Amino acid sequence: MRTKHTDTLTHAPAHTAATQTTSAQAVPLKSGATAHKPAFSSRDLVLGGMFAAVMAVISQLSIPMPTGVPITIQLFGVTLIGVVLGWRLGLLAMTAYILLGATGLPVFSNFRGGLGVLTGVTGGYLWSYPLMVALCGIRPKTESTHLDTLLTILLALIGLMIVETIGGLQWAALAGDKTVAAVFTYSIVAFIPKDILLTILAVLIGRPIQKTLKKL
Repeated sequence: MRTKHTDTLTHAPAHTAATQTTSAQAVPLKSGATAHKPAFSSRDLVLGGMFAAVMAVISQLSIPMPTGVPITIQLFGVTLIGVVLGWRLGLLAMTAYILLGATGLPVFSNFRGGLGVLTGVTGGYLWSYPLMVALCGIRPKTESTHLDTLLTILLALIGLMIVETIGGLQWAALAGDKTVAAVFTYSIVAFIPKDILLTILAVLIGRPIQKTLKKL
């Protein structure tokens, strides 16, 4: 009986220690540090890079004009980037595109690059693109898909007017031989009707693409 009693006492602490160890493992340790979620995932960065490259390709589809401001379809790309990627990732992609051009890479229209383009007669259009992307990237969430599309078009057209205004003012300031009124009159005839159509088209194409990418 003594031997049995002794064995029981001998094994009891081991059992208790094992139970305490298991309990300690089951309860997670509390820590003041929290896991930091990156602002952009690897997938986001890949998409942003792809659309920056798309913007570089679209920019080369242009017609040189004697005024020094070519006719392009760049605003189609600007709108598409905002609608498909959203304002945060779209802003990143467009900023990357502009920075690549600023370093001298020939990603601007007619294979131009460098800070001189941004400070030249067409520069106002370029550095105002991020503002338009941000507006195009706002995603209304009403109960109507048609209303969401209309609101996106409205935001995109507001962005277009901002681009035309900033771009036109810089053009007039640097051209020397053109007044602000002359620049905007020319823009209304040569650029704005085409840009409105391209902007609306990009919204209508971009929304289905955005929904498809969201499912992937």
